[in-house]
Amino acid sequence: MGAEAALYKPEWLTYPENPAELDRRIWTQSFDRADNGELTVDGVRVSQLAEKFGTPEYVFSEDTFRARAREFCTAFEDAFSAHGAEVSVYYAGKAFLTTAVAAWAKEEGLNIDTASGGELGIALRAGVPGDRIALHGNNKSVAEIRRALENKVGRIVADSVPEVQLIAQVAAEMGVVAPIMLRLTPGVHASTHDFIATAHEDQKFGQSLVEGTSGLSGLSLEELLELGLDANDCYAAISVAIAHREQSLDLRGLHCHIGSQIFEADGFGKAAEKVLTFMHEMNQRFGITMPEIDLGGGYGIGYTEEDHPRGSADVATSLADMVSKTCANLGMDIPHLSFEPGRSIAGPSGITLYTVGTIKNVSIEDENGDTRVRRYVSVDGGMSDNARPVLYESDYTATLANRAPAGEQVLSRVVGKHCESGDIVVRYVYLPEDLQAGDILAVPATGAYCFALSSNYNYLTKPGVVATSADKAPREIVRRETEEDMLRRDMGLV
Repeated sequence: MGAEAALYKPEWLTYPENPAELDRRIWTQSFDRADNGELTVDGVRVSQLAEKFGTPEYVFSEDTFRARAREFCTAFEDAFSAHGAEVSVYYAGKAFLTTAVAAWAKEEGLNIDTASGGELGIALRAGVPGDRIALHGNNKSVAEIRRALENKVGRIVADSVPEVQLIAQVAAEMGVVAPIMLRLTPGVHASTHDFIATAHEDQKFGQSLVEGTSGLSGLSLEELLELGLDANDCYAAISVAIAHREQSLDLRGLHCHIGSQIFEADGFGKAAEKVLTFMHEMNQRFGITMPEIDLGGGYGIGYTEEDHPRGSADVATSLADMVSKTCANLGMDIPHLSFEPGRSIAGPSGITLYTVGTIKNVSIEDENGDTRVRRYVSVDGGMSDNARPVLYESDYTATLANRAPAGEQVLSRVVGKHCESGDIVVRYVYLPEDLQAGDILAVPATGAYCFALSSNYNYLTKPGVVATSADKAPREIVRRETEEDMLRRDMGLV
C-alpha cells in the first residue's frame, strides 16, 4: 500500500436509502422539499433564488436565526432561574454579522459580542445600545478602546496585563471608568480542532491560572509586592490586582472560552469550576465581589451525519447544574452568568448554493491498497466563500437542490474552482449518478464563519447574502460583490 493512500470513505458516511430526506440534525425546519423534490428555503424554491441572485450565494433564513436566538435565551434563562441566578446571552458576532443580523439579535433579546472595531461599528450602525455590546480581542488598538468607551459599551474583555494597563490609561485620559472583564485560560482540553481550541496554555488568548506564572508579566518582584502579590501567583492574579487598584477601571468579572464546535459537556463544566474557584479566591483576597462570569460559547452544530449536537436546553441545564454545584461547594452565591453562542445560532440558519460545472472521475488507491474511483464535482465557488475545510479540515455535506436527488447515488467530492488542490468544499458525499453541469447543489450549515472568512482569492468576487422569511420576499442583506468593487481599490500604474 502506498504511503499516500487516500481514505476512500469514512466509517460514519452511509449510503442514503432516501437521498431526498433532510437530516434534521443538520437542516432546520426552514429547509424542505417541494412536491417535485426541489429544495425550498422558508417556502422559496432554490431555483428561483439562483435565477434572481446568482450562484454561489449565501442564503440565510431569518426565521431560523430568530427562532434559535429565542431558543437560547429562553433555555439559559429557564435553566439558571431554577437555581436563583440571572443570565445574559450575547450573540458572538464573529460567526456572522451584518447590520440586519445585529438588529435581529437585538430584537430577539440578545446582546452583541464584537471582536474588533469593525464589528463594533456594525452593531452600533444596527442601533444596538452600547451597554448591550461587548468588545473582545487580544490586541485592541487605542482607537478601538476609545470608540468602545465613547459609546459606553457594557464591557471590554481584557486579554493580558498590558491590555489591562492600556485600557486603564485610555479611560483615565478620557475621564471615564472602563467596565472590564478579564479573559482567563482555564487550561481545559477541548475536544475540537487545535486551531479552534482556546483554553490551553500555548495559544494567544487569555491569562494563565497556573501558579508561578506572574513572572511572565514582566513586572519586577517589587512591583508584584506593591500589588499584594509574589512570584508564586498566577498571571491572571496580576490583572485582578491592577483592575482593583486603578480608579479608571470597573472590574465586572471574569471570562473564559474553551473553544468552538464542542459536543461534550465535561470541558465546559471543568472550565466553570476553575474560573469560579479563582473568582472566589480573588474576592476573598482583595475584599471584592466580582459580579459576573462569562463562560463563552462554542456549542457544536451538525455539519454531517457524524455529528450529534446537543439541544440548547440540554446545554443550558447541564451548565446551570455544574455552576450551582461548584458555587455551593465554594460557599459563594452564584454570580450573574453570561454566554456567547454564535455558530450554534447562525450556523444552521444558512446554506450556500453552488452551480455544478466540470465532473470527472479519478483513480485512487485506498487505505487497503485497492484501486477505487472517486468522482470530483467542481462548483462555481470554493475556498474563497468557505475557507473552513482548508483551515480546519472541516467536513460538510451537500444535496442536489434544483430537482429530486433520486436514483443511484455515487460517492463524490465537491471541489471549488480555485488554483489550490486543497480547495475542497465537501470531502465525502453521495450525490446522484445523473448529476450534470448546471445542477444546483446546496451545502447546509454554512451560516457561520463562511461569509466572515470569505476572500477574493484568485480574484473571485464575494457572494451576496440573501435573507429569507416565510412572511417576507427574499432580499439581499449584503449585495453580491462586483469586479468593479475589487478593482476600485487597485491604484493602477503609479
